[in-house]
Amino acid sequence: MVSIIENKNEFYAWLSFMRRYFLVIALGNLVWEALHMPLYTIWYEGTWKQILFAGLHCTGGNILIALASLMLALVVVGNNCWPHKGYRTVAIWAIVFGLAYTVYSEWLNVYWRESWAYADQMPVLPFASFEIGLTPLLQWLVIPLASFWWARGRMNKDHA
Repeated sequence: MVSIIENKNEFYAWLSFMRRYFLVIALGNLVWEALHMPLYTIWYEGTWKQILFAGLHCTGGNILIALASLMLALVVVGNNCWPHKGYRTVAIWAIVFGLAYTVYSEWLNVYWRESWAYADQMPVLPFASFEIGLTPLLQWLVIPLASFWWARGRMNKDHA
């Protein structure tokens, strides 16, 4: 009988990577949401319960977006040896998918649905026919990069 997983250590390396990635994504987004909340109008207009709910809600959404982006990248460009081989390609595509969704989500929620609004303090970048907040874009660069870097670094140390 042929085993799908030739080497149990490779499976555990993958599982270990995913756990570490998820941890940094979750904690990073929770901290980021708390720090950039004053760049949204809810900070000035909402109750503390609304602000807390928004921060937790956005953190949960960001976790789901990050996991979906990683899974999509794995399906599109991953291989059976990942994360040992093709690691960088998957990381790049996961970040691209996360950034693309962020642009769409910011447009949808700020301009179309008007679910949230930027405060005057939010630095914005012109994007097509609308402006997008700089901190949401940076969030989808900094946190995934840190997550991939830390998870991969720990994986290399654990399986060296």
